[in-house]
Amino acid sequence: MKKIRQIIQQYDAKALGVQRGYAVLLPLIKVKNEWHVLYEVRSKHISQPGETSFPGGRIETDESPEEAAVRETMEELNIRRENITLYGEIDYIIAANRIIYCYVGEITGVAFEDIYPNIEVERLFTIPLDQLMENKPTFYQLSFEYTQNQGKEENQEFPFHLIKQGEKYPFNEVKQKIPFYHFPDEVLWGFTANFTDRFIQIIKDGQ
Repeated sequence: MKKIRQIIQQYDAKALGVQRGYAVLLPLIKVKNEWHVLYEVRSKHISQPGETSFPGGRIETDESPEEAAVRETMEELNIRRENITLYGEIDYIIAANRIIYCYVGEITGVAFEDIYPNIEVERLFTIPLDQLMENKPTFYQLSFEYTQNQGKEENQEFPFHLIKQGEKYPFNEVKQKIPFYHFPDEVLWGFTANFTDRFIQIIKDGQ
């Protein structure tokens, strides 16, 4: 029993059923002396083209989620390790056999206009942190009936027109509430909006 106790005490708990792990960085950057959150628009050459995301990607076998978030950010933004100051981890998402970790950090030593992303990124944009603090996302219900192609009656208010693939988007879950941030020039939705919303909630709860 002593051996069993030692094994359990040293065991690193994991989510059951998760087959793929990903990690992203929610990057903060100063623009004209004001804090902004930096976002990417994914290139047409990769999966989920044209969608808004945070820097990040799949966790390699020999690295931690934190290391993956930093590595992917360095690669996608073409910046050095010393340009990233990690603050810590916030809540993660488990969906469709995937776990997605989210870290918050600061981009330092490089101005936003001097960041030239790699081929995976079509463009970058930022949203002022104060603006995110003042605007809550709208949650829309995606119903089972739509995903089973049995009619769209329960999805009449769901903003398919804001999604690149519209009604053809391959949603993984048959019933879910999906957040959308509506800004004049940009739309945030899905996991990116979820992480943004949770980050803002954590800040507000801590103040």
